[in-house]
Amino acid sequence: MHEIVVYTKTACPQCNATKKAFGHHGISYRAVDVDADPSARDEVRALGYSSLPVVVLPDGRHWAGFRPDRIAELTEKKHAA
Repeated sequence: MHEIVVYTKTACPQCNATKKAFGHHGISYRAVDVDADPSARDEVRALGYSSLPVVVLPDGRHWAGFRPDRIAELTEKKHAA
């Protein structure tokens, strides 16, 4: 995986906040709707999560929920590169 993946679903306020923050900071990502892709729901469960959003970074690190602190870290790394 060479991109940030955000597992999301419709009508999820934390998902929308995460995607909005990524867009605001110019961070590229691929959104995967677990309602439209049942295998994506299995991927989220395999990571140990039962809530969304789930963000998976290219290096394999991941987190769940709207995490402005983690998004800020990604923004800092992007600008340092």
